[in-house]
Amino acid sequence: MTGPGDGSRAGGRAATHALRDLARAATVRIHRAGAGYARQEFLGSGFFIAPNWVLTCAHVIRGGEGGEVTVVCPAGRLGGPYAVPGRVAATLPERAAHAGPDDWPDPDLALVRLREPVEHQCLYVSERPVPHYAEGRVYYAGWGTMGGRPQPIDGFLPVHGTVGGWSAGARLRLGGDELPRGVSGAPVIDPVRGEVVGVLRTGAEQGADGTAIGIERLRTLPVAAGAPPYDPHRDDPNRSGPDPDDLYQTVCHAHDRYHRDRQLPGASEWPTWTDVQAELGARPGRVLSPHERVDLLGRLADLSPPNSTRGLLDILQSLPDFRLPTLSPAPRGWRDGLGALYENVRHGGTLPLVVEYAMRVMTAERRATPHTLDAEQALWEWIMRAAAPLGSGPRGELARRRARHLDDRLRGGEPGAGYRTGGPAGEPGRFATRLSVQLQIDHLAWDPEHCDWSIATVRPDGEVTRLDEGQGAGLADLAARLAGPLAEAFRRCDEPGRPVALYAALPQHLLDLPVDEWRLRPGADPLGGERPVLVRCADRDQLPGEDDGHGAGFPYDEDFARRERWRRLHDPHGRGGARAEILDSGDSGHRPVPPLSVLRSLPAAVVPVLCREDDRYDEEDGSALSRIIRAGYGVVLWRRRRRPSDVPCGEFHRGARTTVDEADGAAELPALMHGLRERMGRGPTESSWARGVALLYDDPDQPLPGTDDLLEAP
Repeated sequence: MTGPGDGSRAGGRAATHALRDLARAATVRIHRAGAGYARQEFLGSGFFIAPNWVLTCAHVIRGGEGGEVTVVCPAGRLGGPYAVPGRVAATLPERAAHAGPDDWPDPDLALVRLREPVEHQCLYVSERPVPHYAEGRVYYAGWGTMGGRPQPIDGFLPVHGTVGGWSAGARLRLGGDELPRGVSGAPVIDPVRGEVVGVLRTGAEQGADGTAIGIERLRTLPVAAGAPPYDPHRDDPNRSGPDPDDLYQTVCHAHDRYHRDRQLPGASEWPTWTDVQAELGARPGRVLSPHERVDLLGRLADLSPPNSTRGLLDILQSLPDFRLPTLSPAPRGWRDGLGALYENVRHGGTLPLVVEYAMRVMTAERRATPHTLDAEQALWEWIMRAAAPLGSGPRGELARRRARHLDDRLRGGEPGAGYRTGGPAGEPGRFATRLSVQLQIDHLAWDPEHCDWSIATVRPDGEVTRLDEGQGAGLADLAARLAGPLAEAFRRCDEPGRPVALYAALPQHLLDLPVDEWRLRPGADPLGGERPVLVRCADRDQLPGEDDGHGAGFPYDEDFARRERWRRLHDPHGRGGARAEILDSGDSGHRPVPPLSVLRSLPAAVVPVLCREDDRYDEEDGSALSRIIRAGYGVVLWRRRRRPSDVPCGEFHRGARTTVDEADGAAELPALMHGLRERMGRGPTESSWARGVALLYDDPDQPLPGTDDLLEAP
């Protein structure tokens, strides 16, 4: 469906019938694995998204034993329906233990790969970001159980709004007739643009109103477990294209090549999706015809994908006169970046933006191979044709940039000089500043077992971009609840070989929350092994305690003292260094943490360390950590109370002192702690002393965003 001001016109009845024929020809039904599919249990619907790739709902293939299913393809030129074995390649979320569709966690998507190639049609999948619709209708085609047998079913459904508001992961709420069992997994199609925008999910096994899971949720597919991030320099020098471990890029590139190749002379004797889209009259971004779009996407698919989501966002944010909205899931491939441009439609259309985007994609950093140079040349030819209406001046500037890029290639210089990132378009040489991800937990005083949370990205200049939030989350399942939102935040910020830091801003009584031990998915490394995980105090201004050493005549400026201590501890010239001071333990055992006045008087180079050697002293030093923070310390090491008991105090003391005292300043401690946690994940090592250890790293010059800042959309 299409929103107001799209510039599209509805096609005739013949185009609508052709669209329905194409959809039905690419829709499959899924059965349990085994010979004789007619006797095997019918599980649900699915559709071909790329050659030999089927998309469906995760709850549909839950009955596939050992990840195996049977895919029944529609009748083709070879005769009636035929069955092909398929292997479940991925589910979202991974390995969910739920048994039914009503409580299956979002996004409830699965990819199935056929075990043998077959001839079939593929649907066209929208590249637009997060389509939200409040009115109109969509078309679906699938299979449903009627009269005890699976039967083909299709039709139009009205859109009544969304489930989940406007937040990430919202689903379209569909009305109309009660949907039969088995139709889950069917494609949901915008009948005006002629493209898949979602996957149908019924409300109950026995039928009810349905919802549509946005097709953009596929962007959250993880890279294969244990596989490194995409690295264009690691593979065969003549290789280009997506990383085989990255299913999202693999499937999307295959999808876009398929639809491009279908337009080649003699490739299809029947109308294609692109032909039907042209008859429907939609023009993506008010500037590209469907044929121009599919040609561009096919050429983009011949290039290796972006090195990272962060790199793609940098390109989009560097485009002149374009403000990238906060999209979730964020764009991940070149096709997603193109779709994001459509949201900036103005009276003159988006032609200059599309041309400039294609130019920056062409000059992006990648390994120069014969295949790459051919793919870049093909994209350059498209750019020159598309830029014809822009005039000789812009075309000449594009040609000069192309020449500089080729010269860089021939000289063996750093590729990617053709575009700038991170600053205004007129400031060459400015690159994106380092981001971090911040998780803020707000405890509910009236409900100790629950909390509110928010996730944001933070630039070093303090600019905050809110990504997600939630209310009333249980502390017991907080790690599982935040796994998806955190994974999305990291994907937006990580660069190859450079995972961003996570700052957990926690209230003082939750400072022991083991965020660094959380896992984003089963089998993944703990967060602390994947990236630096640092703690901040979210309620420093509410810490308990009295000024015990200063009278009215001796005012104490806490903010100034805190900043001065941080500055001297991070002296870029290395004067003074850092020194660990174990405050609650010594040769004779436990000792009380000094009072506030003594803590304030300790040298600026001191990094307080809490051993917490025995929980018997819980009452005595229960406020010790809060007292240390209130004394102005921004860097603190401590062992959580619920720690493994196999690390002796002496080993912890030696490890903490060695790490802090031999560090090249306090600024090195986040990376050192990350390294220790990473090595611990490989098995027992000399790093085991750091198990259960938290690091407070709370820069006073980077104040925590206020609640309004986090909840306010940018």
